[in-house]
Amino acid sequence: MVKKLVLRLLSLLVIVLLASLWILLDATPAWARGETVNYTYAQLPDSDFSHKNLTGVSFAAADLRRANFQQADLTDAIFTKATLIDVDFSGANLTRIWVDRVDMEGANLTNAIFRDATATSTNFANTIVTGADFTYTIMDRYQASLICKRADGVNPFTGVDTRESLGCR
Repeated sequence: MVKKLVLRLLSLLVIVLLASLWILLDATPAWARGETVNYTYAQLPDSDFSHKNLTGVSFAAADLRRANFQQADLTDAIFTKATLIDVDFSGANLTRIWVDRVDMEGANLTNAIFRDATATSTNFANTIVTGADFTYTIMDRYQASLICKRADGVNPFTGVDTRESLGCR
């Protein structure tokens, strides 16, 4: 009876060790992934990021005035405290981005997918939103009401009406 118990414990120990070894050898640290880019605090006015895959990239506190992000994939990107004045996001995928305390005055979001995003304490003054999809985006009510005054169109990629995605009355 004791012999069987010892064998079971040894078998369990071997399985746990092999599983741990497999996880350690297969894991890739986040900082070592080739596609991870960090533009935090970068000075990038007038930069061209159009048609680029920028999934998960951090632009926290970056100065991106007049930058071009047309048709870029910015899924899961971070723009906390960034300056996005007059930035062109037309046709861009902005799914699940984080834009907290950002100045987006005059930005172009024509036909952008801005779904499942967080946009708190963000200035959307004079932002072009024709055809943008804001479905499930968390946004200050005041900013949403301002955007609703100029919201129109249907997103060509998702088929969602801009006004409906913002909850406009």
